[in-house]
Amino acid sequence: MPSSKTPAGKIDRRLLAAASFVRRGAVFADIGTDHAYLPAFLVSSGVVERAFAADINRGPLDRADENIALSGLADRIETRLTDGLCGLEGLSITDIAICGMGGELIARIINDAPWVRDGRVRLILQPMTKAEVLREYLISHGFRIVDEALAESDRVYQIICAEFCGESESYTPLELLLGRHNLERGGALLSSLAETLKRTLNARIEGKRVSGKEASYEEQILEEIKKREL
Repeated sequence: MPSSKTPAGKIDRRLLAAASFVRRGAVFADIGTDHAYLPAFLVSSGVVERAFAADINRGPLDRADENIALSGLADRIETRLTDGLCGLEGLSITDIAICGMGGELIARIINDAPWVRDGRVRLILQPMTKAEVLREYLISHGFRIVDEALAESDRVYQIICAEFCGESESYTPLELLLGRHNLERGGALLSSLAETLKRTLNARIEGKRVSGKEASYEEQILEEIKKREL
């Protein structure tokens, strides 16, 4: 395992949860890499032999290059200046992480890269916001959510693992928000996430009541939360 003093050892619980979905022997790509902590960890740990660290901005890639060099992995991790997944087709990439972005942006990045609609490609996604929008995009565009995880750092984060299957699925509003696999698994982190969601929903309901708007969507979700005893 990487030393905690190396860039690869600075990985946090959120990225560790994402790393757990990367398949051994994969050709890995980290989109929006920033410091390249995730690819450095995966290569140093022997999970993958080869990785790409991509970002749309030069500054994050400069930091990534520095950390890759400090880890002694410059021959195994290549940085790419690119918008999302553009230009990465043809590199035999099998596992892709897109972490730390809004759910709508992640959906746009996936939508702009038709080559990921290949049953051999795995997507590992960590939306900062709008997880429900990302899940809705995935299940309505032929992707199957094969597993999910929750991780706690300064807040509870959701990690979604998906693969293209060509079929659509149907999710309830609560499953879109919190994840079907997370709801089936339960646990303290799910309870914490559900509490945050309840506060948000109650605030929306109160706001809609003040303005005279209907809040049936929010009330439906709260009722489902109550039924599941979250």
